[in-house]
Amino acid sequence: MKPTLTQILIRPPVLALLFPTFCWSLHSEVLDVGSRLELFVEPSLVTELRGAARLQLQRPIPREAVLVTDRPWEGNACFTFTIFQDGNRYRMYYRGWHFETGKTLEFPRRQVTCYAESLDGIHWYRPQLGLVEFEGSKRNNILMDRLPDGDIIRNFVPFKDPNPAASPDARYKGLSWSRLRGLYAWKSADAIHWELMADRLVITKGYFDSQNLAFWDSFRNEYREYHRDFRPTAENQPRTEGIRDVMTGTSQDFLNWTDPVWLSYGGSADVQLYTNQIIPYYRAPHILLGFPNRYIDRGWSDSMRALPGLEHRRLRAGISLRYGTVLTEGLLMASRDRVRFHRWPEAFIRPGLRPVDNWTYGDNNQNWGLVETRSHIEGAPNEISMYATEGYWVGESLNLRRFTLRLDGFVAASAPMSGGEIITRPIRFQGNRLLLNFSTSAAGSLQVEIQDTNGKPLDGYALEDCPATFGDELEREVRWRQGPDVGDLAGRAVRLRFVLKDADLFAFRFASR
Repeated sequence: MKPTLTQILIRPPVLALLFPTFCWSLHSEVLDVGSRLELFVEPSLVTELRGAARLQLQRPIPREAVLVTDRPWEGNACFTFTIFQDGNRYRMYYRGWHFETGKTLEFPRRQVTCYAESLDGIHWYRPQLGLVEFEGSKRNNILMDRLPDGDIIRNFVPFKDPNPAASPDARYKGLSWSRLRGLYAWKSADAIHWELMADRLVITKGYFDSQNLAFWDSFRNEYREYHRDFRPTAENQPRTEGIRDVMTGTSQDFLNWTDPVWLSYGGSADVQLYTNQIIPYYRAPHILLGFPNRYIDRGWSDSMRALPGLEHRRLRAGISLRYGTVLTEGLLMASRDRVRFHRWPEAFIRPGLRPVDNWTYGDNNQNWGLVETRSHIEGAPNEISMYATEGYWVGESLNLRRFTLRLDGFVAASAPMSGGEIITRPIRFQGNRLLLNFSTSAAGSLQVEIQDTNGKPLDGYALEDCPATFGDELEREVRWRQGPDVGDLAGRAVRLRFVLKDADLFAFRFASR
């Protein structure tokens, strides 16, 4: 008798990989996938794993540092990096700020909002915008710095609004944090010249001293925002003694928002999240991906003292202990319903092997936004680029480093050469071809069986009818002995059985060809 998923989950080695949130997929409801791209970034697609099959978190590959924040108005505390592609142009927005460490934490100059551009997402330049004066000159890339009332514009996070009802003067929108403990709404026609949408705070329930973001959710036809607050862990607890976590709300007009609610994580252990970086995956907008910054205080220990930068760490700890003993790193999480997230416990971006600028509070903070860039290998398909900080609050500047990942390559359904199988929940599709984003070794393989909802192979689509597939492609058509056409099964509830040997399956979709 083959083990059930529950039996698989109680095995310690597998439990360490799959986590309690896997129980979300323990149901037999039919999921209508249509012709959407489906990823394995959260486990609700899968009802059973057999053999050595597992869902395996992937890790992006570090590339070059694309920006060094060494301008006089920037500094070592630059933050809230927001990057998106806009036609043939890539846009970057970020906070310019600098910390000096003595007996106290000092801020020698004001915060400003900075802007950079790129034609490829790899090589960035700072245009001279001529908008804001800094030390007697407007020859800089400062986008804005103060509200009409003179207050500093803090942590400005914009996006391009694809809402078809958006007015031309609000084709770009954004949020900024106010010292009054709330968020202002902004609009722009050209992504450079910005004005307030209202002279009031539009979101006020939260703590906000982080990267507060919003976007148009085309799958739900509404604006959605995510921001930080302290989640209480006990009754009558002082607010800032709770854990750092994330809330979300929605709006139809970007000005009037629902009361925010806490995200949930399916019973996974409490983890402090400093940022959230949640965004619809542009290739599959029904899925939200988040790239939060995990905040963890490891305390003083021999291992902490062995990390790079001990002298500076002690200086920071002299101001506040956590400044010296907190570490930060990048995570990955995903959701279909916008509130309940599957949060992978392993790091997505680790601090790394670098001898400097890697194990500091504020490092490995991932940007908000995913962009496609050309591959570092000539002739290979485009990759996804994301970016993360290193060297936060150490020297006179920090680096923004680019990381790359194959398209859809966040999590793989994987098996070693000994083999494994993945059985999906019942699905209903549209189209007549099954396309796979997959990778095998030269000796590895992948086969697909299509079953009825009771697990019985359908005539012509049994495992023995599917010749072994091998290679490494973003969209390979699956073939059975009778051919690739699965149109006779469209609209019918079926299960997919993937049999893998030394193979990774990243995504699948049905299409009409």
